[in-house]
Amino acid sequence: MNKVVHFELPADNVERAKKFYKETFDWQMEDVPEMNYIILRTTEVDEKMMPGPKGYPTGAINGGMFKREDADNMVTGPTFSVGVEDIETAIKKIKNAGGLILKEKTPVGEMGFIAYFKDTEGNILSVWQSKQKA
Repeated sequence: MNKVVHFELPADNVERAKKFYKETFDWQMEDVPEMNYIILRTTEVDEKMMPGPKGYPTGAINGGMFKREDADNMVTGPTFSVGVEDIETAIKKIKNAGGLILKEKTPVGEMGFIAYFKDTEGNILSVWQSKQKA
């Protein structure tokens, strides 16, 4: 069973959204200017930046935020990523099941690969493959 491993929130006003989530839920945030992205931490991470103390799962996931217009008009609402072992196989399965690939396999720094898709109900999600095994 593939698990939900990440979420993303688009924001019209990133500074306002950062303030809201910090004040409301006390989430930690880390700006990544070269990616126009903000990492959102809803739970502690280990030395490899994996959720949970010492990499032990907590049932919580971390996420990210970006200015809505930086999403190529693709992601207009909250979305989540499903972790997969092989992103190319997952893309084939998505297509075979009637999904539409919106953004093909794309590297994300040294962390892994992401691909965005629309499911049969019009929801936009992504699949994620880590470069390093946990």
